[in-house]
Amino acid sequence: MSQKAILVSGGAGYIGSHVVRQLGEAGERIVVLDNLSTGFAEAVLYGELVVGDTGDQALVRKLLKDYDVESVIHFAAHTVVPESVSNPLKYYGNNTCCTRNLLECCDEAGIKHFIFSSTAAVYGMPDTMPATEETPKAPINPYGMSKLMTEYMLRDLSAVSDLSSVALRYFNVAGCDPEGRIGQSTPNATLLIKVACEVAVGKRDSISIFGTDYPTPDGTGIRDYIHVEDLADAHLKALEYLRGGGESTALNCGYGHGYSVREVLEMVGKVNGTPLNIIEEPRRAGDPPELIAGADLIRKQLGWQPQHDDLEAIVSTALAWEKKLAAKS
Repeated sequence: MSQKAILVSGGAGYIGSHVVRQLGEAGERIVVLDNLSTGFAEAVLYGELVVGDTGDQALVRKLLKDYDVESVIHFAAHTVVPESVSNPLKYYGNNTCCTRNLLECCDEAGIKHFIFSSTAAVYGMPDTMPATEETPKAPINPYGMSKLMTEYMLRDLSAVSDLSSVALRYFNVAGCDPEGRIGQSTPNATLLIKVACEVAVGKRDSISIFGTDYPTPDGTGIRDYIHVEDLADAHLKALEYLRGGGESTALNCGYGHGYSVREVLEMVGKVNGTPLNIIEEPRRAGDPPELIAGADLIRKQLGWQPQHDDLEAIVSTALAWEKKLAAKS
């Protein structure tokens, strides 16, 4: 019998492409479904790429059958928080409704394992730190709510079917493949380290710090930054866990400690050899002073051990990728 396949939706995107690469290196059979609205075909280094939408049930049914899919890893989503506030139906339509259609196809096909790309945004602005899996879920924007609704769909479907799932709640993802094969190429990116590296290579003139009066050691917000390589490895560990009979669960993906905005920008300047042009601006509404993952459960349940828990390493890989992009343009 031929090897069963893994369907990776959104596998041409930033995080998805790193997971596809690690799956390919592990010898898995992969089919990637991506509409390339924000992903890049050249980032898919393994498996077969099919251009299309997760909401296209006829296409999804065909792929699940033709490739004899056993497991699904679902990344395809819109991810820009401010846009979700200004255009909520776009986010509920893609992140929630299309995922519901995908899950219906998975249920019909008897898919056993489903790994979902969730987010720390499901916690909103937690009262206490770190945010653990037991922290109340209270999203403050449609992006976070659209992801939480999928978590609930997975929970309810798992209760009445053979499908088991792991929802991975990402904190602040950063960095790129240490060998420079793939990276974050998203235009008009909003993630701090990506934007800072664009300033470092001259793509942007300056970077803003929003809020310097938070109750933190240097007055700027603190976040838990996780290297994309460690995050990708968490997906492989989640797949191994489900294949071993693990029960459905939701897990935080972070290191359990954080860095301030100012510390991050100083590190980018250090690695680049030149300080960044920084503009200090008032706080933005909805930004918590601190957001740190309670990250014990993922280590315990999945046996996950991060290998890149180092801010300089994260920044170095991100900057190397940004320089590579700049050289192409």
